[in-house]
Order: sequence, then C-alpha cells, then structure tokens
Amino acid sequence: MKNILSLTAFLGLLAIVLGAFGAHALKEKLDIKTLKSFETGVRYMMYHVIVLLFVNTYSSFTTKDKHWISYLFLTGILFFSGSIFAITVGDINPKSIWFITPLGGLLFIAGWLKMGLLFLRKN
Repeated sequence: MKNILSLTAFLGLLAIVLGAFGAHALKEKLDIKTLKSFETGVRYMMYHVIVLLFVNTYSSFTTKDKHWISYLFLTGILFFSGSIFAITVGDINPKSIWFITPLGGLLFIAGWLKMGLLFLRKN
C-alpha cells in the first residue's frame, strides 16, 4: 500500500511537471490540436492520481480491492496518457500504437466500474 501511495505521489508530481512543460515548452512547438491531445493526457493522469489517493486511503475498501483498482488505474495511466505523450512528443507514429490509448481508456472504465460496484455492495 505504501508503495502505491508513493507511486501515486510521484505520478502527481509528474503530471504537474508535464502540464507545465506542455504549457510553456511545447506551446511554441506543437500545433493546437496536438497540444490539446497532450493536455488531455495530463488531465486524465491527474484525475486518476487524485482518485488513487482517495482509493488507497479509504478505509472501507479491502487491501485486495485497493490493489485491483490501483492496478487498473495505474495501467490505464500508462497506456492512455503514456501513449498520448509518446504520440505527441515522442514522434511515435499513431498508427503503430493505435490500440493502446483506447485500451487505457477501457482500464479506466474498469477501475471506475470496480469502485462503483464496491460502493453498491457496501451500501
């Protein structure tokens, strides 16, 4: 659990750094559409970092439930945001990794679904 919280804090820091990088260093280098994609990756990363902090400090979830949701969200961040970053600033051809971004989105959906079902079961 402590490792997941530490990783979550690091990812929060990284989201802030990447957001600043996008707002300042990339503003002149990327077109508006590409910059918006980069910002979407940062925004979804930060949303899920905040939720990871909640999930891993919420006392009504079991450790197993926290791990499941955390793995879904962490892998979602890697796939969704990571693929967007790779495409927008890594000069990766989107056609070569087209399936990774939606797979990350599906992992986010699965994490939210798991959390929602846990809340339903607890009430």
